[in-house]
Amino acid sequence: MLRRSIAVCFLLSTQACGGSGAIGSAGVAFADTVPIHAIQGSGPSSPLAGEIVLVEGIVTGDFQSNDGDLDDLGGFFLQQQVPDADAASSEAIFVDDNGLGGQDVQRGDRLRVRGLVVEVGGETRIVAEHIARTGRGAVDAMELELPFPMLARNSKGEPVPDLEHLEGMLVRLPQALAVSELYDLERHGELKLSVEGRLRIFTNANLPDVAGYARQQEQNLLRSIVLDDGAEQRYRSPARYLFPDVDARPAYALRAGDSVTGLVGVLRYGRATADEGTETWRLEPVEPPHFRNDNARPALPPLPSGGLRVMGYNAGNFFTTLDTGADICGPRGDSNCRGARTIAEFELQLAKTVSLIRGSDAQIVGLSEIENNGRVALERLTAALNDADGRSAWSYVDTGIIGTDAIRVAFVYDANAVRPLGRHAVLDSSADARYADRRNRPALAQTFVDRGGGGRATVVVNHLKSKSSDCDSDGDPDRNDGQSNCNRTRTLAAKVQAEWLATDPTGSGDPDVLVIGDLNAHLREDPVREFEAAGYANLLWDEIGAEAYSYVFRGQAGALDHALASPSLRSQVRRVLEWHVNADEPAAFDYRLPTGKDAGLIDASTPYRASDHDPVLIDLVLE
Repeated sequence: MLRRSIAVCFLLSTQACGGSGAIGSAGVAFADTVPIHAIQGSGPSSPLAGEIVLVEGIVTGDFQSNDGDLDDLGGFFLQQQVPDADAASSEAIFVDDNGLGGQDVQRGDRLRVRGLVVEVGGETRIVAEHIARTGRGAVDAMELELPFPMLARNSKGEPVPDLEHLEGMLVRLPQALAVSELYDLERHGELKLSVEGRLRIFTNANLPDVAGYARQQEQNLLRSIVLDDGAEQRYRSPARYLFPDVDARPAYALRAGDSVTGLVGVLRYGRATADEGTETWRLEPVEPPHFRNDNARPALPPLPSGGLRVMGYNAGNFFTTLDTGADICGPRGDSNCRGARTIAEFELQLAKTVSLIRGSDAQIVGLSEIENNGRVALERLTAALNDADGRSAWSYVDTGIIGTDAIRVAFVYDANAVRPLGRHAVLDSSADARYADRRNRPALAQTFVDRGGGGRATVVVNHLKSKSSDCDSDGDPDRNDGQSNCNRTRTLAAKVQAEWLATDPTGSGDPDVLVIGDLNAHLREDPVREFEAAGYANLLWDEIGAEAYSYVFRGQAGALDHALASPSLRSQVRRVLEWHVNADEPAAFDYRLPTGKDAGLIDASTPYRASDHDPVLIDLVLE
């Protein structure tokens, strides 16, 4: 923010500041005020930028740094009571108090402010030189409903809701809005809210389509707004909305899928802080929001009689080698490490991972994002599981290093419940040259026998190529149809895997196969449909449908983690479910301890936010 050392006039009347309604110093006087809408203008920036102006209005939102509630944007919002006839111009503006926070203003104060008009990050402001209180008044909040009618382009050319004509104005959002994202709640104190329920990934419900995807992305922008915490402080502790009902702490922590109704605040355009956060439209609340816990933390149903539970779980980079920033991980010791950065973080991550696996009641666990360091990570995890259980039942499939990536897939299992049958099998480029294992992690298959009933099934755990980095050099770009980068790479991997499984790679002699893991593809995307074309049942689609999700990306929920059953196994599936203990939880509860984070918020005895992916659970009664 701009800060200058300028004397302040903060008196009960303008006459006391220089007579005849003038506010000034060193002989500078202003006979007339400038309407705020003349400063805002009808375009994206002020026609008076760089000029000194005198304005008058009512304080609708007080965000000075001297307030005891920690609201701190370094100023306040001023709105004039009488609007002009131009609907394209705003009647309000943010006033940077220019370090004059010792002169306290309050909501409802009628002020005269003299200052410099500036544009900061797409927001028109007045940097105050003099402030005078002239009385009290009130401004009625304008009712504003989502979805917004149309999009505009910001200074970076990015699409945003067209709200420039409401910049800085006091509004009321009467609708029930769903919490769609909590990613920046801890760091920046912001939530993404949406009307008509949560935001969803396009290809979770729809076949890939360029026009349909573009249309849905526009609709998602119009359906959503950011609720900010009214402060630029990072890692405010606790984050303002983390515990909506303070009397219930810690039983009720805000989750994605909860809702809020009747928000009242001022509209602001910009970032969460001066140099961080998404540049977008934000609501700065002037009245406490009232949330409703619509998405309570879920309980797990018990196993069916004689049943066996299999879990697919992305463990969120479980590394025993600490991430010091040096490239010392991976089979060649030249890759970046991706997990805990300190021993304290690792102990938290380990405890949460153990809590999740034990709490799942799963006997077979297919893991992705485990450090590819042979036995080391798996031995550490199974030892911790056995210590927690007070018995030596947990074991792992010993494959050694698989592939060349720093991460791999793996199996841990309860040896009291199941036993591996025969050899494990690995699908990589040596098994089939079409399988691009420099992109996809090699798949791992193992046949297990149920010690209780004697039934057997082969379980295959996957982690296909991510959507985040491109495969342009392979001729596999993002085709803007909703499937993102590297779709052909993932699709070919799925096709090759289905053909490989048909050869009974583990030598089980049994056609029962369960494919699990992070396919980095949503429910209606090509890789998943490739398995369907090979005869596999898409269990999430069959049992949950388009509402299934295991991950939230940019506020949109969708299923990246899957369960697919071969035709012979389908009738033996009793239940499939996603255990929503991670994707809906705030990052405040994860194992990471960045500077400023309140470590006391982390309960290592619970699974909540052990990773950013939800586990997928499949209950079987094997024949």
